[in-house]
Amino acid sequence: MSKIIAVTSCATGIAHSYMAAEAIKKAAKKNGWKAHVEIQGALGVENRLSETDISEADVIVLSNDVGLTDGSRFEGFESKTFSMAPHSVIQNPDELVKKIREHLPREGS
Repeated sequence: MSKIIAVTSCATGIAHSYMAAEAIKKAAKKNGWKAHVEIQGALGVENRLSETDISEADVIVLSNDVGLTDGSRFEGFESKTFSMAPHSVIQNPDELVKKIREHLPREGS
């Protein structure tokens, strides 16, 4: 089972952070992927990703309108990381799934 992790945040740290997180989780479930989403919002960092979560992930989705808290954790994982704005994740889940599939490792690699 592919492991998808994500970080979401928006300018106000309320609605879009949570809506994007739900959209990512829903897309993962629909496609048989395991998902863990960290939300950086008005309440601070929720569901913080561990170093193990990051290193073992097949794909990392950064869905942020504002700078990441502790973004250096993702250095060295650029090949499996992509960014997509929170409103795009919410409004266009098909594009999200397409981008995730593009970043999934090929069988046998």
